[in-house]
Amino acid sequence: MTSPGASARASAPLPSAVSPAPMPDAPEAAPAGSIEPQAEIQRAVAGAFRVPRMAWLVSLLCLALGLLLSVSVGSSDLGFGQVVGGLLDGLPGVRIDSGLTSTQESILWQWRLPRAVLGALVGAALAMSGAVFQGVFRNPLADPYLLGVAAGAGLGATLAIVTGARYGWGPFHAVPAAAFLGGLLAVGIAAVLGFGSSRSAASLLLAGVAVASFFTACQTYVMQRNSEILNEVYAWILGRLGTFGWSDVGLLTPYVVVCGLVAVGLARHLDVMQLGDDEATALGINVTVVRAVLVVIASLLAAAAVSVSGLIAFVGIIVPHAIRLVVGASYRVVVPLSAVAGAAFLVLADIGARNLVTGAELPIGVVTAFFGAPFFAVLLWTRRGSWT
Repeated sequence: MTSPGASARASAPLPSAVSPAPMPDAPEAAPAGSIEPQAEIQRAVAGAFRVPRMAWLVSLLCLALGLLLSVSVGSSDLGFGQVVGGLLDGLPGVRIDSGLTSTQESILWQWRLPRAVLGALVGAALAMSGAVFQGVFRNPLADPYLLGVAAGAGLGATLAIVTGARYGWGPFHAVPAAAFLGGLLAVGIAAVLGFGSSRSAASLLLAGVAVASFFTACQTYVMQRNSEILNEVYAWILGRLGTFGWSDVGLLTPYVVVCGLVAVGLARHLDVMQLGDDEATALGINVTVVRAVLVVIASLLAAAAVSVSGLIAFVGIIVPHAIRLVVGASYRVVVPLSAVAGAAFLVLADIGARNLVTGAELPIGVVTAFFGAPFFAVLLWTRRGSWT
């Protein structure tokens, strides 16, 4: 039986020291190392894909200076002021006395300027093609000739030269057409072999290596059987920008403009694909379709450039690398800036090809490798801490 005292003690309220205290309304402090607010993350991501203004400015200035120097310097030097006046006089509705003779105007408009513009287009095409291939294969050593474009174009041009095909209609001539078709044929075979096996980037890369080896062997055999045309074939292989008139510029411009716009538009997919195929698929990207479109675009750029200029090495690998080292690894930045930097690089290299040796012209592929390799080595060494 319970005593009255025990009942009173049981019914008494708990001491205030153990009573639950009301919680304050102030928010809890965020733990150390917590994730930033969403707005800060969005601003950081947006800034990561913004092309630095200084990089754009330097690239455009180099391109403009290279174009002006290219049309001014040569065996027949044209005054810098005369060149500027002549270019302005060619604009619709502008009349300026440039002081150029009729012969000098012909040199400017039918020789120097078309060659400079062609060099800019070829450089932009090769640099963009290399940037896209490096993104598609996630391989920093990829270049525009990875899937056999060079080998196929070389075989096509060699066959056209051996057979003496000199026919053509308007701007369509046999050697460029054969080189273009040979490059596309090689890439097509590599695509069928690569995508038909496992649809992976690795299988496509291996197929390209096999096709390139086969086409190179065929070209070597044809050259050995026709030794009298070796000089002409080697001149084409080492690259050249010799042109008179605007026909080659008209052939290449649609490829650079259309394919370049598609490559820039798909650059954000390249950024996502760097995470891996499974992660990109989880984020809503059809990796197989995007990869196929990008391979076609990059191959068209490379084949079109090779068909009018021959094989110019080193542009498609060092220019995207240099841009990546300077401005970062996002392909939204690398692809468009590579086009401008590649155009400037090849125009400046062509000035050296025309003027380094008196009375002769060096193959432009030799100049790009001779000056491009040390420049890239210095850039790589000075920025080795920021390699990505």
